[in-house]
Order: sequence, then structure tokens, then C-alpha cells
Amino acid sequence: MAEVEAVQLKEEGNRHFHLQDYKAATKSYSQALKLTKDKALLATLYRNRAACGLKTESYVQAASDASRAIDINSSDIKALYRRCQALEHLGKLDQAFKDVQRCATLEPRNQNFQETLRRLNTSIQEKLRVQFSTDSRVQKMFEILLDENSEADKREKAANNLIVLGREEAGAEKIFQNNGVALLLQLLDTKKPELVLAAVRTLSGMCSGHQARATVILHAVQIDRICSLMAVENEEMSLAVCNLLQAIIDSLSGEDKWEHRGKEEALVLDTKKDLKQITSHLLDMLVSKKVSGQGRDQALNLLNKNVPRKDLAIHDNSRTIYVVDNGLRKILKVVGQVPDLPSCLPLTDNTRMLASILINKLYDDLRCDPERDHFRKICEEYITGKFDPQDMDKNLNAIQTVSGILQGPFDLGNQLLGLKGVMEMMVALCGSERETDQLVAVEALIHASTKLSRATFIITNGVSLLKQIYKTTKNEKIKIRTLVGLCKLGSAGGTDYGLRQFAEGSTEKLAKQCRKWLCNTSIDTRTRRWAVEGLAYLTLDADVKDDFVQDVPALQAMFELAKTSDKTILYSVATTLVNCTNSYDVKEVIPELVQLAKFSKQHVPEEHPKDKKDFIDMRVKRLLKAGVISALACMMKADSAILTDQTKELLARVFLALCDNPKDRGTIVAQGGGKALIPLALEGTDVGKVKAAHALAKIAAVSNPDIAFPGERVYEVVRPLVRLLDTQRDGLQNYEALLGLTNLSGRSDKLRQKIFKERALPDIENYMFENHDQLRQAATECMCNMVLHKEVQERFLADGNDRLKLVVLLCGEDDDKVQNAAAGALAMLTAAHKKLCLKMTQVTTQWLEILQRLCLHDQLSVQHRGLVIAYNLLAADAELARKLVESELLEILTVVGKQEPDEKKAEVVQTARECLIKCMDYGFIKPVS
Repeated sequence: MAEVEAVQLKEEGNRHFHLQDYKAATKSYSQALKLTKDKALLATLYRNRAACGLKTESYVQAASDASRAIDINSSDIKALYRRCQALEHLGKLDQAFKDVQRCATLEPRNQNFQETLRRLNTSIQEKLRVQFSTDSRVQKMFEILLDENSEADKREKAANNLIVLGREEAGAEKIFQNNGVALLLQLLDTKKPELVLAAVRTLSGMCSGHQARATVILHAVQIDRICSLMAVENEEMSLAVCNLLQAIIDSLSGEDKWEHRGKEEALVLDTKKDLKQITSHLLDMLVSKKVSGQGRDQALNLLNKNVPRKDLAIHDNSRTIYVVDNGLRKILKVVGQVPDLPSCLPLTDNTRMLASILINKLYDDLRCDPERDHFRKICEEYITGKFDPQDMDKNLNAIQTVSGILQGPFDLGNQLLGLKGVMEMMVALCGSERETDQLVAVEALIHASTKLSRATFIITNGVSLLKQIYKTTKNEKIKIRTLVGLCKLGSAGGTDYGLRQFAEGSTEKLAKQCRKWLCNTSIDTRTRRWAVEGLAYLTLDADVKDDFVQDVPALQAMFELAKTSDKTILYSVATTLVNCTNSYDVKEVIPELVQLAKFSKQHVPEEHPKDKKDFIDMRVKRLLKAGVISALACMMKADSAILTDQTKELLARVFLALCDNPKDRGTIVAQGGGKALIPLALEGTDVGKVKAAHALAKIAAVSNPDIAFPGERVYEVVRPLVRLLDTQRDGLQNYEALLGLTNLSGRSDKLRQKIFKERALPDIENYMFENHDQLRQAATECMCNMVLHKEVQERFLADGNDRLKLVVLLCGEDDDKVQNAAAGALAMLTAAHKKLCLKMTQVTTQWLEILQRLCLHDQLSVQHRGLVIAYNLLAADAELARKLVESELLEILTVVGKQEPDEKKAEVVQTARECLIKCMDYGFIKPVS
């Protein structure tokens, strides 16, 4: 019985195979294999399952099944050829060649075998040629590089070739197998910057995505040496070594993109020890005086990127716990550095901010209160341990540390402000005669007054102190910072016009002074940054933001600062632009609640007259004219942890506000805005990604995608737009996403395939049912383009769905635009498949009436599409054609076809005549002479 059932399952598998349902066929063959012991049947089943493997691109399985069939019968020619095909796809050309050679021996006259034999022979020869040439090229490059007498341009060319080779898997493997690591170490030993740089970049390429090579290279070069190279003053070298270390970390963390087989597959590497060693060395770099500012920044960037969990759903935060226990004090030491003190470590403008961000990320990555309490205790002990009545510099470091933490986890910073002696020390330092003390104290006060409650306390206790410093100091650095403190306190009421802290006109005066300093190029960049910080608070006031956007030199000065190497300015610039474009969230004011609040004598927020839409639109125009897009694009290029998710969200908000007017979108595209928006839509906060995706949708809806998103970037735009189709998004976002997808789907079949693979089709269909006219129209237009794709057509061909019925019924809608789009979709579907022509007549009894209405439509575009559908139905089937001729459609075609074709109606008349000619071909009507 089992044998009979096995034969039946084999036949069932064959039927599935002929119907191209290869998964079902594989299942039937697999079940049959379990039931039989007959060798001939086993060989057939394995051979057939190998054929399924080839069809589904499961080449490893196909080769295995074919081998089993060959084990039973070594002369099984079909199994031999199938194994040959599978091995060729797996890149095992020499084994594939042996199989097809055996096939050709068994059947010498088979042209297919002979052709495969020739093709594989050519491929093998080419592969050998490349291999040997690669070996010799690698050797030649190292000879040129290590020969001190080589010409400079030859050495440069050899170095670049080596880097390119290292980035390709075949090249990287060749370098590795040809003693390349030892030779690269020799290049590092030369200590010549250009050769060291070439070696580092080549090693980086060799480590990428290959765990075994990365492990060998890490141990060969050694982490001490890598860190010492990253510690140098040379920015280019430091960044290159940082990239090498990141490639090693990625590979050791399991992001290994190569599929290993045989011995390599059996090799299981324990990488935790190596990863811990790398982390430990990076933490040591933070407090070493031998490390340059650039090197310290790169170490902080690597810690920021690799220590905290990327997804809080992952339970394991052991790396963060390790860093807190072994490195938090070192990070706090960096945060507490005062640049003007002789004991200060080498820093860049970004170092302290990067350390603050790392503290924030580590604190956010903690999972429970005991972990957070432990973190807080380490900070408290570190700060209180610094207080020393005999050593003012230590006190200064303590207050600077609090200031740095306030820029990171603010709640923790607030708790530290409550420590005994902290606020008192701030006030004491403000009164110090030493300018460095005043500088640190004023910065700490600024960071401490972020919350309204804290600001109110400082307004009561510290404003007079800040004003006194502002009046008496002659140091511009202190003056600007004091002014920012006053700006921040003055803006504590936010956008609420009725809740101003200072007297009328005070904020405008402060802003004017900030703009003046911003334009003063004789002041150092780090100090001018504080002028932008002040404007970030003051531009909450509508008068200030309106004055600022009219001051073109001040705007351009801010944009130029945003493009400098000092990236600590990014958040302040982004905040200022959000304020100027009013792209922050505004709570909806319900009139009834306002009346109730007034009745109960509660404060009611007031909108400033200059925050109305006309003023906002004018500010957007001025920002675009001043070159805001190039500044935003430059800010997005910052490869640094300082470009936080919060900053990205602010930039996304600004972009969305700038894209609001369709007339401005061409300018935005021309200045690189489309390209800059893509990463914002893919990474960052949920709100930021939605805002950026909406801005992308606005651009994609009206721009030529080839210009707005050149090259392969256009495919990255699809996913953010598809996410906007979610029903949780608002109607405008849905509508503009559909418009964008319509534009993209009209460009190429590859884009239609990408939209289909992102599973957008169900959402598009969902909006075709929508009651909202514009949404229904946009979805139908999008579907009109999507039906050109083969896989979409197959969905319409499948039984048991109402897709075709929906399109036919939409052709009968009263809305001309919906009708036009639906008729276009139906015209393309019926042209592609005769089966759909017949199916159209079965989905609804109204099909003929709808078709006649289309052919008589007032709008020529709709009428033309209706006539094309009629032609497709006539051409599909003689019986269907007879049915159409017997209806009133023949009269309609005759009337339309008899018209004199003018320029506008030429296509309509011509199509009607083609329909009548088709009827004559069938013999249903006769020509009149």
C-alpha cells in the first residue's frame, strides 16, 4: 500500500510541477520519499525534487538531491545535468564541468550538453585568468609600495588599487591568502602617512562582513596599535582607523554577510572577549593625554554607536553595564574638562558634547531603578569628590561635569543640581574674578535653566547676577554666554505671547545683540555658536523670528557656522529653524475650553499675530532664498553621534515646512534637498521619520524622480512612502504618499516591482474603496500605473477576489478623474490578458452599460480608454465580440467612427474604426462601398 501511495504522490507532484507550483510539487515528492524503498522510484523522486530546487533557486538542495539520484544510478543523465546546473549557480564551475562532461559522453549528439560544456570551459578559463592575474597584481602592488625608489605617482596608484581590491570579496581573499596581512603590517611600519592610510583602508575592506578575517587581522595588528593609530592628530588617519575598528566590531558582532561552507562553517569563533577588549581600550583612550582631540572624538563615536542597544526590545544590556562599571568615571572626566585650564586633555569643539550624548545613551539603556541608582551614585561620588576648598580648578571640573550631564540625561542632571553645594558653587564662581570660573559658571546656569520651574528659580536668584556680569565683563566670550543665559530665561514662556518673563521689547534687544555677534567673524567659532544658542530660545518670540529672517547676513552667518567642523551647533540651528518655520507641534485650541478657562480665571495661551500662516509663508520664502537647503544638506552629512535622533526630527520638521508650497519644491530638489531627506525618513524618531516621509511624498508627487533622487536612491524613497499609507497616518499624508507612488510607478517596471515587494498593493486597494473622493482618485491613478507590472496582473487573474469588479465599478463612477484612472487600468489589464476580458463580463451585470457610458463620455481621454477596452474585448473572443455587436455598442462605435477626425479627436475616431474593422474581420458586419 505504501508503494502505491508513493507512486500516486509522485504523479501528484508531477501535476503540481506542470502547473508551476514547485513548492507543492516538492512537498509531494518529499512525502513519497518517506513511503518507498524501491531504488528506481527513489532515484526518480530525488531527480524530480532536484528539478523543483532549480526552479525555486534552492541550489544547495538541488545539488544534494541530484547527488542522491546519481548514487543510485551513476548513469542518470537527467540527474547529472541537474546537478551540473545547481553547481554552476553555486559557483563550483570545475565540478559542474565534470558532470556535463559525463553527460556529453553518454549523449554525444545532445547540442544542449555541448553548448553547456563550451560555456563552462570559457568561464573556468576566465576565472583562472582572473585568479592568476589577481595574484600577480597583489604581489606587484606590494613590491611598488615597499620599494623606496618607486615613483610617487606609481605608489599612489598602487595604494588606490590595493584599497579597491580589498573591498571586493575575491580581492580581499587573494590578499589574505598571499601573505597580505604581513605585507600590510610592513606598510604600517613605514610610518609614512600615505602608505599607512592605504594599509588601514585595505584592512578595513578585508574585515567588512567576514568574521574569520576580522579576527585574524585584529590579533595580527593588535588593538594597542590600532588605538595608537587612531590617537594621532591627523583627522583623515583617525577617521580611517575608526572605520577599520567599526568594520571589525560589525564582523565580530555577527553581522557576517558571507555564507561559509566546509571547514570555515565548522569554525565557531567566540568574539565576546575581543569585543570587550576593544571597548576597554576605547575607554582608556578617553583619559589619555597622548590621544589627540580627533582620536578622542572617534573613540566616543565608536562607543556611542556600539555600546547601547540599538533596539530596547533586546533584553541584554551587558555592554552598557560593563561600560558604566569600568568607564563611566572616565567619560565624566572628559565631560568635566575645562579647555582654558593647563591640565585639560586635548579636545575638539565636539568632544564634550559627544561625551554628554554617550552618558545620555548609557542612562537610557539601563533597564531598572537599581541600575539607574548605581549610575547616579557613581556621578554623585565623582562630583562631590572633586569639591575642594583649597583647589578651585577641581571645583571648576565638578561644575563643568554637572553642566555636561545637564546636556545629556536632564533628569539625572536635575538630581545632581540638588546636591549640597552645587548651586552655591555656581553662584560663587559667577562672582569670581577669574574669567575661566565665570565662563564655566554661566554655562552651567544656562544648562540648569531648561525647565520653566528651574528658570523661575534662577530668574528670582540669578538674573541680577547675570546682568551684573554682562555689564562689568570685558571678555566677549563671557558676555555672549551671559547674554544666552538671559535669552534662555527670557524665553521661558515658550511661544505663549501672554506669558513673557521680561518687559516688552527686551527679547528683541537681546536678539539684536545675538545677531550682531553672529555676524562678527573676528570672534572664534566656539563663541559665535553661543549666539545661535541664544537665538534658538529667542526665536520662540514671533517678533524676533520675523526680524531674524529679514536679516540676510545673520541668516547666512548661521548657515556657514552649520557647515563648519564644530557639530555642537547642529541642535541649536535646527531648533532656530523649527521656530522660524513654526514647524513645532501646536496643541489644538478648543473654543469651549478657552471660554471655560477664562471663566475660571486660568491662563489661556495666546497666538502672536506674526505666527499666522501668511507670515510663516513669507519666512519660508526668505529662508529658501538665503540658502537654507544647502545648509541642511551639509548638516545631514555629519557622521557623528552629535547628529542625534532628536536633531534629525527637528530637521525633518523644517524640511516638511519648506516643502509645503509646491512652487518651492523645484528649488529644494535643485539644492540637494531630496537626497538629504532620504536618511531622515529611514532613521531617527518615529515622529521624525513620518515628517521626513511626508516631505519626501510632497517632492515625489511633483518632481521628476530621476532628478530629485538620482541613481539607486530612488528605490530608497519607496519604503517611507508606503509606510505613510498606514491608516494611522492622516488623510493628507495618505493622499500625498499615493501621489508620490503614482509618479514613481509611472517611471519604470523596476520601481513598480519595488512598490509591489514593499506590500503596498493591499493599501492602495484599500484607498480605492475610500469614501473620500481625492483619496479614491489618487489610489485609482496609482493602481492604473501598477497594473503594468506582471505580478500585479497575476493578482487580478487569480480566482476568488473582487479586484477586477472594483475597477469595473469605478469606471462607472460620476467623478471624471476616478473614471479616467479606472478606465486606464482596465484598458491595460484587458490588453495584457484575454482571460481578464472574459472575466470582466462575469464580475458584474452592469459591465456593458458601464462600457457604453465610457465610449460616449464627454471627456476625450475617458472616451478613448473606453474604446480601447471595447477593442480588447472584441479581439479577445469571437463569441464575446458577437455579444458586443448585438448590443447598442455597435451603434456607438459607428457614430464615433463616422466622425471627421480633427486634431483633438484623432485617437478616439481611429480606435473606434479599428473596433469596426475587427467586427468586419469576424464577418459580423459588412463594409459599405
